[in-house]
Amino acid sequence: MFNKKKLTLSVLIVLGIIFLSSCYYDNEEYLYGNAPCDVSAVTYSVTVSNILATNCYSCHSTATGNASGGGIVFDNYAKLKPYATNGQLVGSITHAGGYSPMPKGATKLSSCDIQKIQAWVSAGAPEN
Repeated sequence: MFNKKKLTLSVLIVLGIIFLSSCYYDNEEYLYGNAPCDVSAVTYSVTVSNILATNCYSCHSTATGNASGGGIVFDNYAKLKPYATNGQLVGSITHAGGYSPMPKGATKLSSCDIQKIQAWVSAGAPEN
């Protein structure tokens, strides 16, 4: 015999399970890429230099001969420090008014990478 109540209940249970499991990743951080950015352990040697190597050294390094980077070279700590302390580095990567937006001709750095560089500069731009 066909029991409509049992069938309806079974269908509702299955639909409920599907509905509830489909919301598992319904989290703003996962959906929109706004995951928290960990800036607690930012260092020049690991964090900042890697961000710059990925996004900046193709123009701003000794190897490029300064031509494409407007004469600005910061492929090592000593060369970067003045740009970090005078605000030019953060001004450029945040696209602040009065600064040349960087990276030139490319998309803006991720907000997390910007936050990491800002945290490092705020900490005094240590050589760590």
